[in-house]
Amino acid sequence: MVKLNTHKIITNLEKSFLKTDLIPLRIGDNVKIGVKIIEGNKERVQFYEGTIIAKKNSSVNTTITVRKVFQGIGIERVFLVHSPKIDSIQVLRSSKVRRSKLYYLRNLKGKASRLKQVFI
Repeated sequence: MVKLNTHKIITNLEKSFLKTDLIPLRIGDNVKIGVKIIEGNKERVQFYEGTIIAKKNSSVNTTITVRKVFQGIGIERVFLVHSPKIDSIQVLRSSKVRRSKLYYLRNLKGKASRLKQVFI
């Protein structure tokens, strides 16, 4: 009985932290994410642009893994979608993919790593 009650309390608490204005994100989307950065007493927004290669859904702990190639080196970063540090998420283009995880992109370079664009 106690477990059931605490589970309801936790889910109600998590609902208050969920963002309601999120756009649907899919694997293969090219996104531009605005991340709030605090430097000293100043706060600014730094943008991170790349392709979503993985997504994990679990209510308030939903994460996306975004990959970009910078100066020939692949960089991956995991973002908590509902985090207050995420200022904005903008989908630049969508791609046609047939996998739920695009980890195979790690082994591809240059033009081979392109995904076919789909217009929605």
